[in-house]
Amino acid sequence: MEVLHPGAGHGARVELPCLRTQTLGPAPATEFPCDANRRCSRSRSEPGHRRNLVSCGFARSVAFAVAEVIGGVLNTHTNRSLTGTTRSQSGPLLRIPRFLIGRLYLLAAILAVDCAFIAAIPHAAPLLGPVAPSGIVALAVFFGLGYFRLKAQHEYIQFRSRLFYAHLLCITIVFFVNLFAHRNPDARLNSLPALLLSGSLLLAAIVLLALACFPFSVWIKTARDTSPIWQYSALAGVAAWFLRYPFQLLWIHSSSPNVYLLQGFTFRCVQAVLAFLLPNLVVDAGPFVIGTPRFSVSVGAPCSGIEGLGLVLVFTIVWLWFFRRENRFPQALLLIPCALACAFLLNVARISALILIGNAGAPDVAFVGFHSQAGWIAFTLVALTFSMATQRLSWVRKPISTPTLAHSPLSAPFQLAAAQIQEPARLAGESPATPAYLIPFLAILGASFISKSASGYFEWLYPLRFIAAAVALWLFRRHYRNLNWRCDWLAPLTGVAIFLLWIAPGLFLHQPQSSPLGAALAALSPAARYSWIALRVAAAVFTVPLAEELAFRGYLARRIMAREFHQVSFTRLSLLAIALSSLAFGLLHGQNWLLGIVAGLAFSVVLRRRGRIGDAVVAHAVSNLLLAVWVLSRGAWGLW
Repeated sequence: MEVLHPGAGHGARVELPCLRTQTLGPAPATEFPCDANRRCSRSRSEPGHRRNLVSCGFARSVAFAVAEVIGGVLNTHTNRSLTGTTRSQSGPLLRIPRFLIGRLYLLAAILAVDCAFIAAIPHAAPLLGPVAPSGIVALAVFFGLGYFRLKAQHEYIQFRSRLFYAHLLCITIVFFVNLFAHRNPDARLNSLPALLLSGSLLLAAIVLLALACFPFSVWIKTARDTSPIWQYSALAGVAAWFLRYPFQLLWIHSSSPNVYLLQGFTFRCVQAVLAFLLPNLVVDAGPFVIGTPRFSVSVGAPCSGIEGLGLVLVFTIVWLWFFRRENRFPQALLLIPCALACAFLLNVARISALILIGNAGAPDVAFVGFHSQAGWIAFTLVALTFSMATQRLSWVRKPISTPTLAHSPLSAPFQLAAAQIQEPARLAGESPATPAYLIPFLAILGASFISKSASGYFEWLYPLRFIAAAVALWLFRRHYRNLNWRCDWLAPLTGVAIFLLWIAPGLFLHQPQSSPLGAALAALSPAARYSWIALRVAAAVFTVPLAEELAFRGYLARRIMAREFHQVSFTRLSLLAIALSSLAFGLLHGQNWLLGIVAGLAFSVVLRRRGRIGDAVVAHAVSNLLLAVWVLSRGAWGLW
């Protein structure tokens, strides 16, 4: 979307007063105090008690919905295939998946990391641009059609470490060759022979990785066992290759509203909405310009909502595929057009609200903040609503048989409290400890959506993130008592190392990150400026390390290994769990994703060393504190 106005700018047992989850292995039971314990002295008929029970219901449902998305991919059966062990077993850090399906997942994960590593250098784009989409499509089709055949293979497969090291060497050479060529445009490394050599090394790296994960004989056997699925996958990849250019033409701007029906329909819907709200509405159907004399926008093809509809379509299909055994068909399929209709209506509302905000005198907020965040907010709302609908609607969700409490010696009020606490977990099939680990991080994400949407180049509502996380952590404070919050000397030392790594690009590579934050803070009054900085530092040092470590190391890393993640000791985290959770943690940091992955790995290592989450939190907090001191003392606002 383009701003045209010149001023717009840039088996569990229930025991109350607490829930006790009995482990199947030698690990001791873990207690999770429930709200009923804290309010035993209050009458169950009092309005305050009923209100407090309902107040956390939505937050718990959202947490379990997010957990079910993760759990759909990391279900218990898949985890057994990945590790080749039973649920009660915990392997060493360097355990490699032994069976076919797990090894294929590992191969795909390493290829994804390689692609991201190479694509970080702009010069390397020709090496991956034409190949990556075809490979992704082919691999997705192969996994989708051949999942059950691949999962049925339980023969031990040897991993060849030497070939893997050779693969890493080739990838490293390609990376540094392209880095040097990018920094020296006149060098010979930018010639066609050098590009062909880089492409050959990249192809050799892929072949070495494939042979490291699977011997050649296993590839031949897998091809025979999965025929004709692999042929269909190859055809899908070839089709993706040839369809790239025609689909790219859909994004080329056209002056005719008849070329893109969705773009024209979106434009007319926005016009119909704004006609009731703006008497001086200006409409030019040729270039799809709509707005007022003060602020107008051009509704381009991407703003038609095609990206949001595509994301929603993929999410709903993947969701129903993973939970096909829990849902009724074809009833569940009716939710897909409902989700698409909601996504389209929210996109119309997004464009209309953007024009209203800009016309009200806040063009920077409209274009910089609201425009960039409203689309993700809409997708998040549709995804959460869809996932909760599949859990709650009886005509979609299959009935789940659960043990009854009819013969329990507990009194009726205690049975009601236990049922209310266990119901979200029963529906999601997740551990009852899930909300305590996810809700603080989800609170930060939700607050960031709000604060960025209401901001321009300066996020003046950033303190909302600190408040939201602090409230969530306070509400679940009883759940964290059994965690080990102690630390030793290695934790702050790791924090110092991560801080030095984070500022290294600006010091040694001369890549300072510019930001308008300093000028925006200077324009504030002293009281407002110091208050904003104080809450920004408090969030970086206290709430952010706690929330992120609970979510990524406390929940995600252990959830990869077992559904009952709270029973997994931190000292038993596997290499795969650490790698995937660190990858997710790194992607959260945007353009600093590579540094984020390294930081996630470091925090995971100090956590696994003694099994104390306090080590990871202290390391995270120290790195953020030193970074805050660096930013404030050097004026390096781009690091914030």
